[in-house]
Amino acid sequence: MSKCEQCIIRQFNSLKSLTKDELVRISACKTSKVVKKGDVIFEEGESLNGVYCVRDGICKLTKLSANGKDQIIKLVVKGELLGQRSLISEERTNLRATALNDMELCFIPKAEIMNDLQKNNNFTMDVLHHMANDLKEADDIIVNMAQKSVRQRLAEALISINESFGTNADGTLSVLLSREDFASIVGTATESAIRVLSQFKKEGLISTIGKYIKIEDLEGLRRIE
Repeated sequence: MSKCEQCIIRQFNSLKSLTKDELVRISACKTSKVVKKGDVIFEEGESLNGVYCVRDGICKLTKLSANGKDQIIKLVVKGELLGQRSLISEERTNLRATALNDMELCFIPKAEIMNDLQKNNNFTMDVLHHMANDLKEADDIIVNMAQKSVRQRLAEALISINESFGTNADGTLSVLLSREDFASIVGTATESAIRVLSQFKKEGLISTIGKYIKIEDLEGLRRIE
């Protein structure tokens, strides 16, 4: 099991602000687990007794809407923390976390994180910075939903996935999302997402290899209005 003080993953999240002694203490009480693709890490409305650090893999955070459909709020990648907001607010989780591929997670108990929040100002400020950035992203999503077309939102989603997660050896997007997932990300019906992706394919903007999508014209996607 990897030790926190030796783990390069922490450089991508708030844990980088902890001292070596604090990391050694956390490492002694954390637990590691492997989550299979499709498994739920935590449910909406669940009480978390700690935070998860994503050592490997990708998960989606979703919110159940009034019509019974899941809205994808964010994709979480290697290096990020899960559950810190509900932990600090001492509320039940507002979102569900589901693995999009096999993941490796480290779970840090609540008592350890709260102790460091109270004593390490640098760590507290780093956590607040990450939470503020999440709020900014949420603001952008609200604006996009209200002002941009499905074509624009879907093009931006493809660009974002390409930039954030990269590609496989054959050039396809490394994250395999269903058409339902794409519809959920941009806030539209699955049929609309399928239709727009088909249009992108006919226009030479993307191609498909099995279920995977490959971006053929990145600048073309950026120009969509």
